[in-house]
Amino acid sequence: MIYTGKIFTRSVHNPVLTPQSIPASQDKLKIECLLNPGVFRFNCKIGLLVRVAERPVQKEGLISFPYLDASGRIEIKEIQKDNPELQAEDPRVITYRGEDYLTTMSHLCPVFSEDGIHFNELPEYKRIYADDSYTSFGIEDCRVSQIGEEYLLTYTAVSPNGVGVGLKTTRDWKTFTNYGLIFPPHNKDCAIFEEKVNNRYMAFHRPSSPEIGGNYLWLAESPDLIHWGNHRCIARTREGKFDSARLGAGCAPIRTDKGWLSIYHGATEKNRYCLGALLLDTETPSIVLARSETPIMEPELPYETTGFFGEVIFTNGHLLDGDELTIYYGAADEVICMAKASVTDILNTLSLK
Repeated sequence: MIYTGKIFTRSVHNPVLTPQSIPASQDKLKIECLLNPGVFRFNCKIGLLVRVAERPVQKEGLISFPYLDASGRIEIKEIQKDNPELQAEDPRVITYRGEDYLTTMSHLCPVFSEDGIHFNELPEYKRIYADDSYTSFGIEDCRVSQIGEEYLLTYTAVSPNGVGVGLKTTRDWKTFTNYGLIFPPHNKDCAIFEEKVNNRYMAFHRPSSPEIGGNYLWLAESPDLIHWGNHRCIARTREGKFDSARLGAGCAPIRTDKGWLSIYHGATEKNRYCLGALLLDTETPSIVLARSETPIMEPELPYETTGFFGEVIFTNGHLLDGDELTIYYGAADEVICMAKASVTDILNTLSLK
């Protein structure tokens, strides 16, 4: 390991996964980037549920991108780059004739490791693809929570209808129960706590408003994982800080003797993504006890500052071994990396209100 920050130590093996690490899902597509994996343990292995973003090989003078048609087939749309009805300045989103499209289409790929560094696909565990009209632009950024023997997969569902949150559950990573959307558009960054609080399921989520309000972190509760209510806004953006434009949850929070410790991402108006921490009351998680004033981790190394979309560190998955926290994170929206920190060290950066 090498030390490159105040709190987290990056692995010398970073990036642990690159677009060349796994094959594309089909011949007509290429992997543009790997992003933001959910993390879990299963059968004595470490698993990552990696977001795989694919697009066709680009041709001279054209912009092409995939989407799911009404029959569930992946189709390719091609547009002349000089078309006056095309807006394509953003590498992630383009607008054509007033409609938004993603430049890539994402699915989820499970990979497994004995040592937490070298990951491979296993043939018995299949990839998870978009499969309905609410995921026709892809399925993204899955958080994995475990309660008992059941894994809860909350993912971002993207379509022309907007961006919402879907839920799937599994016990064996071979068969899944699909519950569809549990938070309608516009919402994302959903992470379910790994134990009930006051006999209720709890979840972070992030509804968004382009006009009044903003991209804030919210908390909700549910009796059954399907019906969510008692929504409370627990953290807002802060002018002049690393989370001035938007913030959202990482994965399920960690229960400590001081409260629930949650690692979250924050971004500035220039789309620089860093990590911060929140400490929430144990019995009433809507009460924020402390919050990072400065990042606990920020883009520093070349694979974090330069890539498909540079200056990005984004995590939605971690493992806990005693006091040692291991995060897997997307760097520069292109590669997957790993870093470690002490939970105690993170807590020591927070000043109780």
